[in-house]
Amino acid sequence: MKDFRQQALDYHQFPSPGKIGIELTTPAETSQDLSLAYSPGVAEPVREIAENPDAVYQYTGKGNTVAVITNGTAILGLGNLGGMAAKPVMEGKALLFKRFADINSFDIEVKHKTVEEFVNTVANIADSFGGINLEDIKAPECFEIEKALIERCKIPVFHDDQHGTAIVTAAGMINALEIQGKDIKQANIVCMGAGAAAIACMELLISCGAQREKIYMLDTKGVIHTRRDDLNEYKKLFANNTDKRTLEDVIDGADVFVGVSGPDLLTAEHVKLMAENPVIFACSNPDPEIKPEVALAARNDLIIATGRSDYPNQVNNVLCFPFIFRGALDVRARTINDAMKVACVHAIREIAKEEVPAEVLAASGDVELNFGKNYIIPKPMDPRLCHRVAKAVARAAVDSGVAGLELPEKYQD
Repeated sequence: MKDFRQQALDYHQFPSPGKIGIELTTPAETSQDLSLAYSPGVAEPVREIAENPDAVYQYTGKGNTVAVITNGTAILGLGNLGGMAAKPVMEGKALLFKRFADINSFDIEVKHKTVEEFVNTVANIADSFGGINLEDIKAPECFEIEKALIERCKIPVFHDDQHGTAIVTAAGMINALEIQGKDIKQANIVCMGAGAAAIACMELLISCGAQREKIYMLDTKGVIHTRRDDLNEYKKLFANNTDKRTLEDVIDGADVFVGVSGPDLLTAEHVKLMAENPVIFACSNPDPEIKPEVALAARNDLIIATGRSDYPNQVNNVLCFPFIFRGALDVRARTINDAMKVACVHAIREIAKEEVPAEVLAASGDVELNFGKNYIIPKPMDPRLCHRVAKAVARAAVDSGVAGLELPEKYQD
């Protein structure tokens, strides 16, 4: 671990500090180049944009630029460490946008005293970008911030910790249930955790067919039920009318366990109580709610996914967020709505059912990958993701009426 820690520090420091930079997209070698790039040539696009604001997409990089914005209150699994501590993560997000979807990105770390200050800051700079990716903001403020910004901004606003996690979870979950011979509409689901990711995951699973009354959500005080008087408005959406109070109560006979909480909270004894052919998504990072080897030692009829790359079935947001933005930007969508999220879910899950290209096997270090218990979602390095997922998202945006452009020719195949 010491060697890995030093490798990580060296990676971020050398050959120059940080992970992102700016590159020129036009010539800047001659006096003529500079006169076109700045004064006096720059006046011409200025006049065009002043006359027609939409021309900003034609003459600037706005349409292919996303702002990755945080306040550092919920950094990865590390907690509230502030904006500057979050900056390496935000630069990493920018790297992933560029690497996987060729989207330019700037990281922005905001200091603020209130939710209103944060929202005002972001809303006032939003027009500079084609989209906004919110990141590492604690609940429940993240819900309020995203809702307010969606209402105020004319560009897509997407909190990846909520919706990216939800989309990849839903894609893998639907495939896992199919393999296990189960119908999501009938599945009894236990969700350990009641923060932003948990609530978004359950809401999207409901959009994909899960029944709200069959979902049992737990926070640090136990099962969220209708007789509790300490629930915020978001937890109340999952208050179940039940006498069950503990994890032991709700895990008995459950088809699905989704963990977005903390390490080692699900035991082998809990796993033994689940229904036949269960599905476990233990997504706490870096240490899952139960290690796959522990779960599989308890019973061999389950499918398990984690957030880690060293186990099969990694639930990784990079399967989603670059491509949902790619599709949204390509049709100039005003928002990212439920139709686009569900389209993203199904595009991701369908790729896992197809033959895996040799280049993906080489990149992942696998000899063979076939749709089944150890391969329910694609690998992040799969080159099919960008076109297929972005196309599905763009089409959903057009069909649902939130796109500013028709479907581009590249998506009409």
